[in-house]
Amino acid sequence: MSRPRFLPDNFTIALIAVVVLASFVPASGKFAEYVELVTTGIVSLLFFLHGAKLSRQAIFAGIGHWKLHLWIFVATFVMFPILGLALRPLLSPLVTTEMYVGVLFLCTLPATVQSAIAFTSMARGNVPAAVCSASASTLLGILVTPILVSLILNKTAEGGDALHAIGKIAMELLLPFVVGHLMRPLIGNFLQRRASIVKLVDQGSILFVVYAAFSAAVISGLWQQTPVPSLIGLAVLCCILLAVVLTLTTWGARRLGFNKEDEITLVFCGSKKSMVSGIPMANVLFPAASVGAIVLPLMLFHQIQLMVCAVLAQRYARREEEVQDSDAAKAH
Repeated sequence: MSRPRFLPDNFTIALIAVVVLASFVPASGKFAEYVELVTTGIVSLLFFLHGAKLSRQAIFAGIGHWKLHLWIFVATFVMFPILGLALRPLLSPLVTTEMYVGVLFLCTLPATVQSAIAFTSMARGNVPAAVCSASASTLLGILVTPILVSLILNKTAEGGDALHAIGKIAMELLLPFVVGHLMRPLIGNFLQRRASIVKLVDQGSILFVVYAAFSAAVISGLWQQTPVPSLIGLAVLCCILLAVVLTLTTWGARRLGFNKEDEITLVFCGSKKSMVSGIPMANVLFPAASVGAIVLPLMLFHQIQLMVCAVLAQRYARREEEVQDSDAAKAH
């Protein structure tokens, strides 16, 4: 029996459990240093594995559709930040100051790779273009996100400028990704047969980083400074932001004359924000005590986007089935 669509999956339950654990048993002292080292290592391993998984043929198959990629880039790195700033009078009263900083940080992040491609495939969109665009978004985010954070929040990495942040993120994320991709001929087939390994590292890295981030935040008084109305307001804020983005990307795709497959790709790649990239970047760009509150909007937005886009992908897929059934009926 399949799980009802709006019930949380096992990973979401694990994520909530880690937040609860960090709230009651936060990492501190030497243990916190060990957790930080393990977290850095497992995140680097994650990007190494993603690099090894990425097919060069898939990149070349989708890279030629430059107009679609351009508009996905605009949606991800231009439209989102503009919306985050433009909606400030409406959004900022709903949450605490640090949460709103987290919303603006969320708006600067690259698209998530796995779910963007999975939903595009489920909805019968342009999958090669989605693979190319989502992967490029992740790599571009290593450069673009620190610059946007510096411009929008007037915030740079602890102890340095935007270039320092880019360098640190490149060493922890981009370098392992490139090394993994270069080793693809040696380990690519093995990873395809053992997809569960990448999934385990993917989810494990997020759980480690969330535990470390929330431990530091709890020790600094996160929950004492975060009233329940602000958490409710944050959920409303994330829903508003996602609804506006989905509406604009759908409308924009049709105004630009994209076919249905490309519209699906623009909607799903242009509306996603990556927790896999975002939480490690937050660790570099913000003080440890602030990271927990700042990644809270990202964690909530991530779950909302998964649930809403799962339903949307099914609607797109049903529309395609209805068209096929109509064509078959006309043929008879």
